Amino acid sequence: MENFSIAIDGPASAGKSTIAKKVASHLGFIYLDTGAMYRSLTYAALKAELVLEDEAALVSLLNTIEITFSYEGDQQKVFVNGEDVTDRIREKDVTQNVSLVSSHEKVRAEMVARQQHIAETGEIVMDGRDIGTVVLPAADLKVFLIASAEERALRRYKESIDKGMSVSLEQLTKELIERDHYDSNRTASPLKKAEDAVELDSTHLTIEQVVEEVLRLAKERLKN
Repeated sequence: MENFSIAIDGPASAGKSTIAKKVASHLGFIYLDTGAMYRSLTYAALKAELVLEDEAALVSLLNTIEITFSYEGDQQKVFVNGEDVTDRIREKDVTQNVSLVSSHEKVRAEMVARQQHIAETGEIVMDGRDIGTVVLPAADLKVFLIASAEERALRRYKESIDKGMSVSLEQLTKELIERDHYDSNRTASPLKKAEDAVELDSTHLTIEQVVEEVLRLAKERLKN
C-alpha cells in the first residue's frame, strides 16, 4: 500500500479534525490538520498587526514561517517557527479571522503546495474545506461530513464552557451560519462536496459511530 489518502471535508465544527485524528490512529496513517495551518498564519498575521485583506502581505509573511506538528501522547501540538501555538490558534480572535485569511487565492496556493508535499510522504488522513476538491482530488476515499448549525454550535459551546470560556450559544450559532455562507461563497476554493465524496450527517451520531463508518469505507477501499 502506497500513498493511500483519505480526505475529510465539511463546514466548521462538523467534527472533521476529531474524526480524522481517530481514523488516522486506527489505520496507522499520518494525520494533517490543514485548518491549523490557516489558523497558524492567522495568528502570525494578527501578531504582526497585518491588514488581513492584504493578500501580498500575508503571502510574504507565510514565506517566513514554518508550520510544524508533533504529538505528545494522542495530543497534536502545532508550532509556528518553533513557538507552541496549539491553544493560541483556537482563541476567539483567530477563529473570527481565519476565514478571511484563508480566502486569499495566493495564500491557499502556497498552503495547498505544502499539504500536497506532505501527502506524498505516505498514507495520510487530511481534513479541511477543499481537500477532496483541490488538495487531494485523487484521494482514495472522500468524506463530506455535515451536521446542523445548531448541533455544531452546541458542540462548540460545550467545548468553550469546558475550557472556562464565557460564550453565548445563540451567538455561536449565528457565527457558524455566517461562516458557512462565507466559506461556501468565497472565490478561492469554496467549501463544497466533491462529486465522488460520501456524505455523512453526524447530527445524531456519536463520534465513535462516525469513526466506525469512515473506517468501514476505508477498509472497503483498501480491499479493492
